[in-house]
Amino acid sequence: MKIAIASGKGGTGKTTLSTNLSVLLSETERVVLTDLDVEEPNSGLFIKGDLKSEEIKYKMIPEWKEDTCTLCGECQKNCNFHAVIQLGPQIMVFPELCHSCFACSELCPTNSLPMQAQRMGTIKEYQYRQMAFVESCLDIGQEQAVPLIGQTNEYVNQKFDEDYIMIFDAPPGTSCPVIEATKDVDYVILVTEPTPFGLHDLKLAVETMKELKKDYGVVINRYGLGNDDVIDYCKEENVTVLAKIPNSRKVAEIYSKGKLIYNEIPEIKEQFLKLKEFILTRKKEFVQ
Repeated sequence: MKIAIASGKGGTGKTTLSTNLSVLLSETERVVLTDLDVEEPNSGLFIKGDLKSEEIKYKMIPEWKEDTCTLCGECQKNCNFHAVIQLGPQIMVFPELCHSCFACSELCPTNSLPMQAQRMGTIKEYQYRQMAFVESCLDIGQEQAVPLIGQTNEYVNQKFDEDYIMIFDAPPGTSCPVIEATKDVDYVILVTEPTPFGLHDLKLAVETMKELKKDYGVVINRYGLGNDDVIDYCKEENVTVLAKIPNSRKVAEIYSKGKLIYNEIPEIKEQFLKLKEFILTRKKEFVQ
């Protein structure tokens, strides 16, 4: 079973939920936690495991071969991302805009744009207690998260079998990285907070999940901080509220030390146990 933990905005508590829920589940289940927020992964601040493997990941970028090029313009015409353009007697390639779709290379009549591998980041696998932890990180200067997220999903699917509960800590927002991180999962947990910003971005996230036709539910973090507008919205839209994690200064103090919170505060653990029960119930339904 694959579960993505996402949110419409950053700072709502995705990583807090992902790390604590994964470790709690791993006490009785086979679990792999994957940090797909490749631009700034931070699950590793709380999951300090033993490094088992590390792989360098590459994306494919076209390289112009001037000696065979006839300047026909096909590459520029076929690139939807303006990564390849013709300027007078030369072809210019912009790696930051390239989506590695191979269109320019495959459709070039003179094979003047062969694809070359360019390093974009790393995938690391750790062992933490009974749980596997996979972390992806873009190299400094790399601008596209989607290719590395896609390769990370492939890594997890190949490495871990169907017996695992797979938790994916998704990037924030509702743009392309989130789509890539959630498109193949079985369920999405949307984390929000009871503030005007939280409600605004929750609405965007809900609409995104509807477009993707995903099953989803909501966890309200810092519950008690604001008002009941988020609760009212969920009732109006028939969105399931899976848990309400109370607002607590003690949580902030524990979190700031890089520690897990689910075992420290009884009312917090109660909410995480509700989530665990829900996931295990859904897993049985999923298997059937």
